[in-house]
Amino acid sequence: MRRTLLLAGLAACLALPCAARAELPVAEDALGWLGRMASAAQKQSYQGVFVYQHGRRSETSRIVHVVDGSGERERLEVLDGSPREVLRSNGEVKCLLPDLHMVILEKEDRRSFPATLPASPGSLADSYTLQKGGVVRVAGHESQLIVLEPKDELRYGRRLWADQATGLLLKASLVDEKNHTLEQFSFSEVQIGGNINRDALKSPFESQAAGWQVHDTRASQGVADGGGWQFKTLLPGFRQVAGMKRHLHEGDGDVLHLVFSDGMATVSVFVERVSAKRPQVPGYYTIGTTNVYKRIAGDMLLTALGEVPPLALRRLVDGMERN
Repeated sequence: MRRTLLLAGLAACLALPCAARAELPVAEDALGWLGRMASAAQKQSYQGVFVYQHGRRSETSRIVHVVDGSGERERLEVLDGSPREVLRSNGEVKCLLPDLHMVILEKEDRRSFPATLPASPGSLADSYTLQKGGVVRVAGHESQLIVLEPKDELRYGRRLWADQATGLLLKASLVDEKNHTLEQFSFSEVQIGGNINRDALKSPFESQAAGWQVHDTRASQGVADGGGWQFKTLLPGFRQVAGMKRHLHEGDGDVLHLVFSDGMATVSVFVERVSAKRPQVPGYYTIGTTNVYKRIAGDMLLTALGEVPPLALRRLVDGMERN
C-alpha cells in the first residue's frame, strides 16, 4: 500500500467580452468560460484559502500566486495534518515534506486547484457536453457555473464555478454518474489582484531542507510512445501526454510511468517487474477518490490509477501487450 501511495503521489505531484457572450450558443459560450478559467489561473495574481472535501474528510490549504516581471510563482501550503508545501517558479516544482525530511523536484506537468484546466480547453467538447448553469456567490464573489457532462462511461462529470469578473476558478466538484459529489475544492476566502506580499511566497522549510533526501524526477529517463508496450484498447478522447522511467528503490529496476489525459481526467500507468519483496494482489481498490487497478502480465506488474471510473482503468490495462 505504501508503494501505491508513492506512485499516486508521483502521478499527482495541468476570454470573451460580456456583450458577445450573450449572443453565442450555449456550448460555445461555456467553452469560452473554460478558456477564461485556464487563463486566469496562470495570469492573475491571487491569494486565498480553499477547502478540499471528500466524504467526511476535509483538508484546508493556503495558496499564494503571483505574476509579475519575474514570471509566475506560487506557494501552496497544506494547513491540516502533516505539513506539506508545493513551491512553483516558472515551470519548476519543489514539493517539501518536512515529516519525511524529503524534497521532490519535478518539471511542471499538471497543476492543482484552481489551475486544473488545460491551456487550450477546446478538445474537452469532444468528450464532454458543455453547459452554462446559474450564477451563485462563492467566497463573496458572483460566480458562473459551467457543467461538463461526460459523453461516455469512461470519465466523471465536473461542475466548475468561475468568478464573473476575472474568470478565476473558485469552486470545482467531481461528480459520478448519479450526480453524487465525489470530491470538491472551494475557496472559503480569496483576494484576486491587488497588493500581494511577495514574502508570502517564501517557505520556512527551505532553509531546513539542505540535508533532506531529494527525489529529482526531472532526471527521469524519457521514453517514446508506449515505452515498449502496445495499448490495444486506448480510451476515446485520451492521449499519452508523458512517458518516463523512474527509479524508486535501490536494488529494484526502473518503473515505467505513462500518463494519459483527456484534458481534465488523468490516468497514470506504471509498469514494473513483480517483486517477491512486495507481493501484489491484482484487482481493484480505491485511495480517496482515486481508483486503482492492478494486473500481473507474466513477470510484470501493471498498475493504473486515476480519478476515473474503474471500467476505464480495466479497459486500458487489460489491453496492454508487450511489443
